[in-house]
Amino acid sequence: MSITDFVAKMQADHLDPAAIAAFRDAYAQLASGATGMMPEASIAPVTDLPQLADLDHYLPAGQQALARTVVLRLNGGLGTGMGLEQAKSLLLVRDDDTFLDIVAKQHRQLMRQTGIPLPLLFMNSFATDADTRALLANYPDIAGHYLLQGRVPKVRADNLQPIDWPDHPALEWCPPGHGELYRVLWSSGALDQLLADGYEYLFSANIDNLGATPDLRILGYIASHQIPFLMEVTARTDADRKGGHLAKTSDGRLVLRESAQCPSDDMQAFQDISRHRYFNTNNVWLALRPLRDLLAHYGGFLPLPIIVNRKTVDVRDAASPAVIQLESAMGAAIGLIAGAQAVAVPRQRFMPVKNCQDLLLLRSDRFMVNEHYHVVAVDDRPLPTIHLDQRFYRVIADFEARFAPGIPRLHDCTALQVDGDITFAADVTISGDVTLRAGNLAVHVAPHAFFNSGIHEIQ
Repeated sequence: MSITDFVAKMQADHLDPAAIAAFRDAYAQLASGATGMMPEASIAPVTDLPQLADLDHYLPAGQQALARTVVLRLNGGLGTGMGLEQAKSLLLVRDDDTFLDIVAKQHRQLMRQTGIPLPLLFMNSFATDADTRALLANYPDIAGHYLLQGRVPKVRADNLQPIDWPDHPALEWCPPGHGELYRVLWSSGALDQLLADGYEYLFSANIDNLGATPDLRILGYIASHQIPFLMEVTARTDADRKGGHLAKTSDGRLVLRESAQCPSDDMQAFQDISRHRYFNTNNVWLALRPLRDLLAHYGGFLPLPIIVNRKTVDVRDAASPAVIQLESAMGAAIGLIAGAQAVAVPRQRFMPVKNCQDLLLLRSDRFMVNEHYHVVAVDDRPLPTIHLDQRFYRVIADFEARFAPGIPRLHDCTALQVDGDITFAADVTISGDVTLRAGNLAVHVAPHAFFNSGIHEIQ
């Protein structure tokens, strides 16, 4: 096994030296047999964290620090899991607004409210850059700045060498995960420019998390205590049992443990939400000067633990050769940066749209857009659980076709399960815990239908 062929391939693609160095580090982890495993015996639960509600007195410090802060959105995804072939951020979320529209309008409102011309950065991929720039041209009052995520070679699973796929050479490459943000800030010169312009802090969040707006209490907290890295975490629920959690090492460092990093014998403890109580929202606050110092120390990248993502070279062809995509997660830096901290935040700051079920809920009457253009729940009741038959509602085009007249009213819904191929008419109301079944036929729900708790067979 040798890195030589990978380096030659990346140099031929004119990749930045820091990008090549980062891949060297990731490949060395893979070749050495690193699994990233974190046995339960090697970690401890995180039990005591600052709560956002306890940080109110830091608001004045946050207001003072806001003029030295930039906002960044991670915007590299295509939403292929929902059948999208364009930037996920162009998906319509509320009425005629996409994720990008809402983020832009949130940012505009924050600038108007504070009188501060906050920079708004996007880390795009080659697949999302052009579409993002085109849409944001509709917001000339927002100074959008764009960083471009790189790409790295896919690794053959059988011999750990570069994959050769002449029929479609673009498939020989893959994105390296949002952990590359740190390297991109370095290589693009953006980090040095931000520091030269007097900026000290950066708030980053996923583009599809509309609950992630800058909270000045958190900003004041990190500014007052000179915290170099802060992760917003929130309480795990039963629905989050299989997702990663925050933990603590024997020397007191905070770390993230994903399911792929948990030995099978420890999975029961991993899924115990009363033991491991918090998970990462991927809302992250960074102090720019310490970040630059750390990047300089490592040569322009952070040596984050690898995520080994196993796929076929052509994901549409299960018979194509097996490959490994080497990725890293932005939040994993919490285990690398001395003095990194976490703050527990309400679930309202974590509202991702990972599938059409999430989208149905966000478009429903359980949410509203307030005067700050924040998308918020209409009340404090627990949100309903939504389960849509993945044979008919996984892909956005199929979902849109079946809800074309509008989303059902869910104001009094506690749970909705849809089994089968059901198309909804206008003005449908769901109340309580409802299961709708279609059998083996495609069926339609009549206009103005009302469903109470129970199982309903749709004819």
